[in-house]
Amino acid sequence: MTTAYDREILQLDPVKDHCRITFLMATCVYPFDIPRALELALFRTYAVPRISGLLRHTGELTEHTRKRYDDTDLLLSELIEHGYDSPRGQAAIENINRQHAKYTIRNEDYLYVLSTFIFEPIRWIERFGHPPLSEKERLAWFHFWRAIGMRMNIQGIHDEYAELEQFNQSYEAERFHYSNSNRCVAEKTIDLLLGFYMPPVLFRLGRPAVYALLDRPLLNALGLPGQSIWLSRMLTRALHLRGRIASALPIRNKPVMRTQLHRPSYPDGYRIDDLGPEKPTQQRD
Repeated sequence: MTTAYDREILQLDPVKDHCRITFLMATCVYPFDIPRALELALFRTYAVPRISGLLRHTGELTEHTRKRYDDTDLLLSELIEHGYDSPRGQAAIENINRQHAKYTIRNEDYLYVLSTFIFEPIRWIERFGHPPLSEKERLAWFHFWRAIGMRMNIQGIHDEYAELEQFNQSYEAERFHYSNSNRCVAEKTIDLLLGFYMPPVLFRLGRPAVYALLDRPLLNALGLPGQSIWLSRMLTRALHLRGRIASALPIRNKPVMRTQLHRPSYPDGYRIDDLGPEKPTQQRD
């Protein structure tokens, strides 16, 4: 059955209209899948010692884990929901650039992190999502994040989808190595994610489920226990079933806006300029 979404997508171009396609994908078609994939994408960045080392050094991820999660989620959601050239999107880009300017970060690391935002949601949907992504949706997602990377002044962003995917795979093969900082930030994030669904007393039971979603090279680099084959299969089947049930339902007419979700870090709402590490209190003379 042809839906209003299908009819709109047919009229859109993946290069010119990538902001609109990305908005529809993230808020109407895959509002569950894309946030889960972006959460798992974080773990891939932790598998690189100089990235995880910087994250542990700043203390934001280990000391203020929930706030760091909310800040990142909100900044990315502002871009998806409003577009990177909207006033709110421009404010989000300025905030991201301001926060990153405080640190010395190699361009190839910036490019790799950007690539995880592109390829991990696509890979997740290929594994668990329904309906499957069209080529138009895949290319629109690529061009959306590529445009953001250019506004972050990341150099050498590949023009072609396949070229950037090759960089992503080569970077991981070369840079994934174990370090204590990898495991430290990964464990903090696992506890945060489990806290969305269960009390801390049950974390020990929940951690194997997270491990089961990660591949062996990633687990090795993070220093995490091996996968349970039966649990991995069970989770895969459950996520497939969830995806099929979701795809049988009508596509949402009302978008799921993550910027409007309740955030413990910001119980009274937020301003984009306030997202990020808390500014030191200035002493009065």
